[in-house]
Amino acid sequence: MERSTGNPAPGFEQYPGHRVSARPAGVRVRVTLGGEVVADSTNAIALEEGEGPKTVAPVVYYLPRADVKMDRLVRSTQKTECPFKGEASYYSFRNGPANVAWSYETPYDEMSSIREMLAFYPDKVDAITAG
Repeated sequence: MERSTGNPAPGFEQYPGHRVSARPAGVRVRVTLGGEVVADSTNAIALEEGEGPKTVAPVVYYLPRADVKMDRLVRSTQKTECPFKGEASYYSFRNGPANVAWSYETPYDEMSSIREMLAFYPDKVDAITAG
């Protein structure tokens, strides 16, 4: 259940045709880098975005921090803002790719299900497998 903190996403009012759905992935999601499994979860959230019935981006899997080797990551200074999800913080691998993962630590109310979870850029890791 989504928690309301009085922090609604401005994007849904600005872009009424845009949809963002976040639901349990229902599959095991693994992330590997340099042959090492750096994340492994059966509790991932699958997030999809679209305009009306059309999907505009591939599914992004958000994984609980408990299922990610957080000791391999270091917070970077990069931040971005999404009008639907909120402010994203970024993480880099120690001695590895920069800004490889991001997290919405205080997302807008509508996206509370991804709070403090991590998503990885598929082009900065060896693989993200789901299934």
